[in-house]
Amino acid sequence: KIFILNNQYMGMVRQWQQLLHGNRLSNSYTEAMPDFVKLAEAYGGHGIRCDKPDELDDAIQEMIDVRKPVLFDCRVANLANCFPMIPSGKAHNEMLLPDEATDEAVANAIDAKGRQLV
Repeated sequence: KIFILNNQYMGMVRQWQQLLHGNRLSNSYTEAMPDFVKLAEAYGGHGIRCDKPDELDDAIQEMIDVRKPVLFDCRVANLANCFPMIPSGKAHNEMLLPDEATDEAVANAIDAKGRQLV
């Protein structure tokens, strides 16, 4: 079973570009996403799409109950970020949490050595 948090971006790439590279977005958005439900069905699996939060619990239960491969396309806000986030070159105890991701914290999250990695 595969659960896709689909924001029509390469989400983590876009998040790094937004938070650590001054929101300079490059090659991270695509309008040409496949229809994941039809893709699942084409391979003999079961496809589920959910874009309304009030339908999510029932859709997840359907995913659990189905006895064959499932591809779950969960549509989320295009600019939703994913936290916690560990900046490049930092340890787990230096992760950014949502309430700590201020512009200043993000600007100082990566040192010169870490910037070489991204």
